[in-house]
Order: sequence, then structure tokens, then C-alpha cells
Amino acid sequence: MNTQLIAPCGMNCGICLGHLRNKNVCQGCWGDISQKLHHCANCSIKNCELLANTDSTFCYECPKFPCTRLKQLDKRYRTKYHMSMIKNLETIRREGLDKFLQLEYERWLCPVCGGVICVHVGYCLNCKGKTLSI
Repeated sequence: MNTQLIAPCGMNCGICLGHLRNKNVCQGCWGDISQKLHHCANCSIKNCELLANTDSTFCYECPKFPCTRLKQLDKRYRTKYHMSMIKNLETIRREGLDKFLQLEYERWLCPVCGGVICVHVGYCLNCKGKTLSI
């Protein structure tokens, strides 16, 4: 788990299929824009002008937190993947980024091989050990 893989919206890009796949690996929200999928490069949250005015570069510091766009994204991820970006941001704000990363490591560590469980498919791409129900 890496601090550079935590997006402004609270997404841990380190558990994303785009980052975990073997080809055309995405380097996360803060990575090279030329390697991002179109929807990631043009993300309205990452490119939000209010976000540019924060010290932390996280949405929790915004006066509109949580905005409509973040609420929609959070609802989709809670429904489809059992993960809340708003909860992630609240944890980062309350506990700090290091503690959040520790919790993420514990949550997404594959108990079979020590790889990372992908939030989008619910299992470790290294050993295919299904460990989450999504």
C-alpha cells in the first residue's frame, strides 16, 4: 500500500483492477496521465477546482464534502463492491493516512498468497483465491 495510490475521492488505487492487472498498468490517480483510462484522466473529482484549494488534496477538506459527484461514486462502490470512499475519507481525516493504509493492507491482503485482493473482482489476481463476496 502506497500513499501515492490514494485518490482525492478516497479510492485506494492499489486495489483497483486497472492497477493490479498485468498489461497497461494504471499508476493511480497521481500517476502519468498518458497511462490512464479516459474516464480517469478526465475525472471531475480529481480535476475539481475546489480540490486544488485544499492542503491535503483530499475531498474531505472541501466545503462541499461530500459533493453530489462523490455521493454518486460512493453509492456505486458501496452497492457493487462493498467499499465506501466517503468512509475511507472520514478514516483518513480522523486517523491519518498512515493508519488508513495499515487498515487497507489488513483488509485487502490475500490470506492465501499475500497478494492484493482486487476490489472490482473480489479475489486476488495472483492466486485467484476468492476471498470477498461482491
